[in-house]
Amino acid sequence: MAEFHTIDAGGQAIAVRKDLQVPMRDGVTLVADAYSGVADKPRPALVALSPYGKELQALALTTPPQRRPSPMWDGCIEAGDIARVVEEDYVHVIGDLRGSGGSGGEMIGNYNAGGVPLGQDAYDFIEWVAAQPWCDGNVGMIGISYFGSMQVLAAAERPPHLKAIFVSGGHYDFYETTYHGGVMWFMPRAAREGRGGDSGIAHTNVKSRMQEVYSPEQLGKLVDERLADPDVAAWPNLVHVLKYPRNRELWFDIVLNHLDGDWYEERNPVTLAPNIDIPVWLQIDQGRGWTMDGTIELFNSVKGPKKLDIGPYPPMQSRPFVEEHDKMFRWYDHWLKGIDNGIMDEPAVTVFVEGSRERVTGSQWPPKDVEYRPLYLRPRHRLSFEPEAMSAEHAAPDGFYQAPLTVTDKVEILSWSTEAFTEPTELIGTGAAHLFAEIDQDDTNFILRLWDAAPDGARRLLTTGYLKASHRELDERSTEGNPYHPHTRDVPVEPGKIEEYVLRIYPFAATLLPGHRLTAELSNDEPLADAHNALLPPDAFHLPVGRPVTHKIYRDAARPSRLVLPFVTRRP
Repeated sequence: MAEFHTIDAGGQAIAVRKDLQVPMRDGVTLVADAYSGVADKPRPALVALSPYGKELQALALTTPPQRRPSPMWDGCIEAGDIARVVEEDYVHVIGDLRGSGGSGGEMIGNYNAGGVPLGQDAYDFIEWVAAQPWCDGNVGMIGISYFGSMQVLAAAERPPHLKAIFVSGGHYDFYETTYHGGVMWFMPRAAREGRGGDSGIAHTNVKSRMQEVYSPEQLGKLVDERLADPDVAAWPNLVHVLKYPRNRELWFDIVLNHLDGDWYEERNPVTLAPNIDIPVWLQIDQGRGWTMDGTIELFNSVKGPKKLDIGPYPPMQSRPFVEEHDKMFRWYDHWLKGIDNGIMDEPAVTVFVEGSRERVTGSQWPPKDVEYRPLYLRPRHRLSFEPEAMSAEHAAPDGFYQAPLTVTDKVEILSWSTEAFTEPTELIGTGAAHLFAEIDQDDTNFILRLWDAAPDGARRLLTTGYLKASHRELDERSTEGNPYHPHTRDVPVEPGKIEEYVLRIYPFAATLLPGHRLTAELSNDEPLADAHNALLPPDAFHLPVGRPVTHKIYRDAARPSRLVLPFVTRRP
């Protein structure tokens, strides 16, 4: 039963409405907590919805914000700063999604993609909040990552009282949430199972969609097919999940579905985004290029007033999540309280540029005019604006042999670097890497990382690109410097055949200062530890290749392996 009491949080009195019962149209009841000032008056409400548990979010009242590498950092405390929300005179409403926490119903599959649409539940939840005497009928939403995706799913349903959303660090393409270039990423395992500094989903009634759809015999066949992939078979946790999916239902479903298609697309926030016509603020920090990709795609899809705000590296915000609140309250003061604070007079797009540490603005992404220019891989580990003139017999390929990580702890890396830049050189946008490569197996990973290398030896990661070789097919959306892969089927590689692989280089913004060099690194696994991965939870790496592979990278006159990058054109 719901209860009401007051608490003191840092000298501020907060009214707490605990375990509110929120009815859904199908008879299921969700539970929520509401936090507000003690004065008896209606206020605008900011709604946070996830399966991570409202009690976990309540730790924001007692746990000072933690940043990596604090062992107290918990990636699932993402609903925002409760005390700050109350201080700004909003009601903070934190709810548990069906099948999680204290709520009824069941969650079937990732984001409940096999059950009741989460956007439908969000619609009912928001309209219930708007009707309460402590709410003035104006509702926004709050929270990052899963909470952010929920904001987009809610807005796509167009609940009448949802007036605006402010989304930070959400995931909008469910396939790209877990498979980058077809290469499996382990971060979602942490968010679901609770590993590597994440509490994970507050399971109460969570089910596998695959187990709902397929018979045990069919599932057994699908599991065997997945274990035929040497990468999967060589990774103990994946073998365990596939053989014993109990309490790992959502991760089991993702592991089984390694190709894109209806499974991921039918309820993708990006797929539903054209329905959104309310004001939308989208914020993302650099360093997770794939998430930036989805954020930009979403920005281009929504129809109403909108802002795109791309911040600096690193991406790992504090937990409890407290960043971006100043911008958020300006946004909601305008759209929920009707305060003319000038926010809509400011540019639609703001981008922090690494290197120069400037913020550039514009009306679209990228905010400046760019020209795609090639940088060619050359002998002696050079990157050059001029193509290689020599033929294959004089420009022998670069190569590396990578043993599986079951027998080695060494990750082989090829690198190529430009000469030092003599003037500031700005790049903003997506890019591509065209690699003419030969391998001696039917598959491998290509992992590319771009670095800004300073004269003193310091390096800053700019962006990344990933491609599973069997996912090399391109689709009709591809343009120069902006490739897309459908990821709808595996096409095994013919061993010994030289093929052109085109990697998508995820969006970034950087200025190479005088004396700095651009370095491209290529491997088929990620380094086990380095400065970049140290900023992320332990599970934030990609599935290694489970077979020994020899790679040859050709970069001669006939096979011009190259990067294609977005150089900002200088206006007079």
